[in-house]
Amino acid sequence: MANDPGWGNRNNEGPPDLDEVMRQFSRKLKSFFGKSPQISGEPEDKTSIAIVPVFGLIFLVWVATGFYIVDQGSRGVVLRFGKHVETTLPGPRWHMPFPLESVTVVNMEQVRTIEIGYRSAEGSSGRSKQLHESLMLTDDENIIDLQFAVQYNLKNVEETLFNNRSAEEAVRGIAETAIREVVGKSKLDFALYEGRDEVAVNTKKLMQDVLDRYKTGINVVSVTMQNAQPPEQVQAAFEDAVKAKQDLERQKNEGQAYANDVIPKARGTASRLLQEANGYKLRVENEAQGNASRFNQIFAQYQHAPEVTRSRMYLDAQEQIMSSVSKVIVDQKNGNSLLYLPLDKLIAATAAGAPPVNSGPTLTPVIPTVDVNADSKVRDSSRSRERDGR
Repeated sequence: MANDPGWGNRNNEGPPDLDEVMRQFSRKLKSFFGKSPQISGEPEDKTSIAIVPVFGLIFLVWVATGFYIVDQGSRGVVLRFGKHVETTLPGPRWHMPFPLESVTVVNMEQVRTIEIGYRSAEGSSGRSKQLHESLMLTDDENIIDLQFAVQYNLKNVEETLFNNRSAEEAVRGIAETAIREVVGKSKLDFALYEGRDEVAVNTKKLMQDVLDRYKTGINVVSVTMQNAQPPEQVQAAFEDAVKAKQDLERQKNEGQAYANDVIPKARGTASRLLQEANGYKLRVENEAQGNASRFNQIFAQYQHAPEVTRSRMYLDAQEQIMSSVSKVIVDQKNGNSLLYLPLDKLIAATAAGAPPVNSGPTLTPVIPTVDVNADSKVRDSSRSRERDGR
């Protein structure tokens, strides 16, 4: 301005005219592009007037750069000179163009995956181990090689952008800390076999608690166990121990199966014997009660007629004994000779169709005989008493 002659002449007239300033700027621009500047007093070049629409077009383009679109499931974070102004929802939006404002569109629903203890090789199915991440100590002081993957998304875009330098590194560090704490409180067999799902669930819960405590705005979707095994140096010995344990379980199962087969049979046999014993008990009791009742009845009759009852009992006993004997011996009037009838042989010969055996009188050793005359006398006396009673 000190070199501008026009400015020196207007020290007492206020600021310079805008048209004059534009003309000077046009001259300088022409001189920059190799054109001679216009001499004072000459007619004004019309090219200076065309610069105004150019600046208007540039302004429109600059304003148009403020338009942006937020996709579904995303959020737009608007910063004005680095300070958070607003968070925009999905749809077409506009913000003041750079350098006044800037916008960062963050996908909230995208599921991101972090691998702990291994890294998958791109373009191949192989993976490389990261022993400094996978080796950890269990509660029973054994070393375990554990590999797992963590899937997460975002639930608060402001906390994610302004409270974390790197969300991935934060999730990785918290995942390692959580899994080591959970495994450190678990036994080796529990972490390797029956408790793998429980270890994953506890790790996810612990990770989410820590992430929420630090206000990271991160939501843990899942924790998936990829591989859990002892270190390679003791893998062979551990496999032998596993086989021995499997044999033990197999033998237990076989023993349990045998017990399941034998015990019901034994219980059935015991139940059958118990029922038979109860049946025998009832039969003996009923038989004893019947005998006692019959004895009481006979005793009552005996008190009324002792001789008749005694004779009747004697005859009943003889009838019962003789009914099971296949030989008949007849006393021939108290003589020494006895008549022997082999009825069993006669019956067998008749059944076979053979002629009957003709057997004559034989002598047998001394055998107690039945006194027929005495029996007839007893019958006659009993009949006479019955007539008297009538």
